[in-house]
Amino acid sequence: MSKESKLMETSPPKSPPPSFIKLAMRNMVRKGQQSLIHLGLTAFGFVGFILIVAWLGRPNFPH
Repeated sequence: MSKESKLMETSPPKSPPPSFIKLAMRNMVRKGQQSLIHLGLTAFGFVGFILIVAWLGRPNFPH
């Protein structure tokens, strides 16, 4: 047996690190109410931003 095959047999298989989505979901569940408030504020701010940009960029047609 070669060195590489012995190393493969003795080392346990490593699991990949958790994804960012899994970490974010775990954090959101742990923090609960604070995460929901921040999500709501972010959604409200984003919708407000889109509405302001749409209002400022509206076309002006002559009457």
